[in-house]
Amino acid sequence: MTTDKPPASVPFAEAFRFWLKLGFISFGGPAGQISVMHQELVERKRWISERRFLHALNYCMLLPGPEAQQLATYIGWLMHRTWGGIVAGGLFVLPSLFILIGLSWIYMAYGNLPAVAGLFYGIKPAVTAIVVFAAFRIGSKALKNIWLWAIAGASFAGIFALNVPFPAIVLAAGILGALGGRMRPEYFRIGGSHGSMEKAHLPALIDDHTPVPEHAYFSWSSFWFYLAAGFGLWTVALGGLLVLYGWNGALTQMGWFFTKAALLTFGGAYAVLPYVYQGAVEHYHWLTPLQMIDGLALGETTPGPLIMVVTFVGFVGGWTTGLFGPDNLLWGGLVAATVVTFFTFLPSFVFILVGGPPGGIDSWRRHVYRPLDRHHRRRGRRHPQSCTVLRVSCALAAGIYRSV
Repeated sequence: MTTDKPPASVPFAEAFRFWLKLGFISFGGPAGQISVMHQELVERKRWISERRFLHALNYCMLLPGPEAQQLATYIGWLMHRTWGGIVAGGLFVLPSLFILIGLSWIYMAYGNLPAVAGLFYGIKPAVTAIVVFAAFRIGSKALKNIWLWAIAGASFAGIFALNVPFPAIVLAAGILGALGGRMRPEYFRIGGSHGSMEKAHLPALIDDHTPVPEHAYFSWSSFWFYLAAGFGLWTVALGGLLVLYGWNGALTQMGWFFTKAALLTFGGAYAVLPYVYQGAVEHYHWLTPLQMIDGLALGETTPGPLIMVVTFVGFVGGWTTGLFGPDNLLWGGLVAATVVTFFTFLPSFVFILVGGPPGGIDSWRRHVYRPLDRHHRRRGRRHPQSCTVLRVSCALAAGIYRSV
């Protein structure tokens, strides 16, 4: 039963249970996962408003990494500070990690399993239906006028028919959004709202006009703290592998390679899979081309981000290279899968905790660009280039917010 009052404050334990449940039901790739979160968080529980949800989604789509996992991290952080974000993002991945490790062990230990293959083939039609429904749900709410539909149609044609690189499509959408926001702002509001946004609006815990929580305000001290913490974790982990196994050790190379892969995942997992294939199959020979295809099938039919296919790659690589000897193949696969998953997802947490103010690009413009602009004005405009770059960056980011 819905009411006109916003829901009560959500205890951390209740949020924990929801994020754990989400980790087990997040099938269908990013579209299906975002649809589930929208249905639960916006429509059913009303923990966050439609506009705030789309605002967060647009921000996460600008980042390298799995946007659905980053969206969960963002909302968890907004609700329950740093630990809320870590728990939300971690539980989005952990069930998939355990499931994929188990399936990878069955795959490597017992070879071809017709029963398992039949099960996956049965799941695929349901997953396809979830993706189609998710595209309809998100599109009907975000594309509110002919201009946004035109940008979406042109983007689809560019990526599907013309093979335009994804970063170029995002850049072009940002330019169009920035121009549209100045020329026709009523059509390019944040979240693509126009017309019926308020028609079925019910108050949410984090509503359109809810005051920003104290921890969510941008500050340079928080920025440098989270950046140093993330870089420190990465340095300690990779440094430990370097000391234990040397630079050419399989685990060290996995950590380094999948760090680079994590920073290249603009456009989702499909955009980075050719890079992973080239490195894991052709360069390092951690697995065969056929095994890579089978891993992709496992990733598509299990919960969690599609990029979790790297867990399968790590497990098979640790198994085939015999990290700890022929009598400990399972242990080698477990350790390699865990190392690969850690290095793949660490940047996603850092990006959200470092750069996710709920004020979005307006907050960055207010706290980063304008102070630097005043600083250079006081210095007699001796270094205007940095302010020009920041001015263009803020305008493009704001355009992407409006048009993605």
